[in-house]
Order: sequence, then C-alpha cells, then structure tokens
Amino acid sequence: MTATIAAITAIVSVLLVVTGLVEWAALAGGFVPVRLTGTALGVPPTGIPNALTPLTATLIHGGFAHLALNLVVLCFCGPRVERALGGGGMALLYVLGAYAAAAAQYGTDPASAQPMIGASGAIAAVIGAYAILFAERRPKGFGPLSGHILHVLWLAAAWIAIQLLTGFAGMGGMNIAIGAHVGGFVVGLVLARPLLRWRYRQA
Repeated sequence: MTATIAAITAIVSVLLVVTGLVEWAALAGGFVPVRLTGTALGVPPTGIPNALTPLTATLIHGGFAHLALNLVVLCFCGPRVERALGGGGMALLYVLGAYAAAAAQYGTDPASAQPMIGASGAIAAVIGAYAILFAERRPKGFGPLSGHILHVLWLAAAWIAIQLLTGFAGMGGMNIAIGAHVGGFVVGLVLARPLLRWRYRQA
C-alpha cells in the first residue's frame, strides 16, 4: 500500500510539474478552505467536489523538492507502519490523515483562498503512528513529561521544522500549512493503537 500511494503521488505530481500545470491543478484539486463557507468570491469553481479535495490535494506538489521530501519520509516510515497495521489500516490512516489535515487547516483559517496542496498532512499521520508504534531510543523524561511523550514531541517538531525550512528556501513556492501538519500528526497518534488492535482483534 505504501508503495502504491508513493507511486501514484509521484506520477501525478511529476506530470503536473513537467507540464507546468501545478498552479492550475492547485486551484482545481487543492483544498481551498473558503470554498466550504459558500462565500468563495473570486475563487474559480472546480469540477472536483469539495469533499474530495483533501485527497486530490495530496497528489499535487509545488515542485520536485516538495515531492522528494514527502516521498522520502513516507518511504521511511510507511513500510514499518504498514507492517504493523496492514495494507487496509495504512490506507485508512493515510486517508483520515488527509481529511484531518484539511479540517485543521480550515479551522485555523476558514476564510483562506490559498489552495493547500501536498501529501505532508497525510504523511504526518503516518509519522504520528510511527512515533507511537516504534518509539525506539527514547530520550530521558523531563519533569512531568515521560520519555515517550518527549520522543513524540521531538519527532513532530522535526517534521514541521523541515517543512518550514523547505518553504523558506523557496523550494516549490510552498505555503506551509502548519495547521494541516498538526491535524494529521494528531490523527496518527490517536489512531495507531486502535488500528493495531483492530487488525489483531481475532489473534
């Protein structure tokens, strides 16, 4: 499942970049919060239902650097998470992460007409699950925070920091959606163990 997601994302994103259609695709298939309010004045309509744009947005990247960063992280964390949760669990986690990312981005700025694109919100859910399921070499606890909690926080902070640095470097002209990253990551933290228990419910 991880390989399938990565391959589809790569093929669509590369085609959009090399054909120069990224901006068009961002407006057509990106998640635009203001479209949900019914007051999207000046935002061109699209044939893609708003309910599907959190998913179509994951297939659109601002450039090769944006795509490569996301795929490297997905291909590092994804296979281990998939071995634990199974292909179905991995797919469900990814999809719910994409929708959680869109919901969080809408919550932070519902009037925004800026399209949210990229798979980083969905991948953040995979990172959250990875942090819960494979928290190896945990740091020592600090005050009321356990080593496990610190490990999760460090991983989340590192992921967001990498995205910010990439955006500041001007790679792909990205507009970094912090709310989306946080939303996806939280879903991964929350769903990792329930999905694991569901897979082995008859064991």
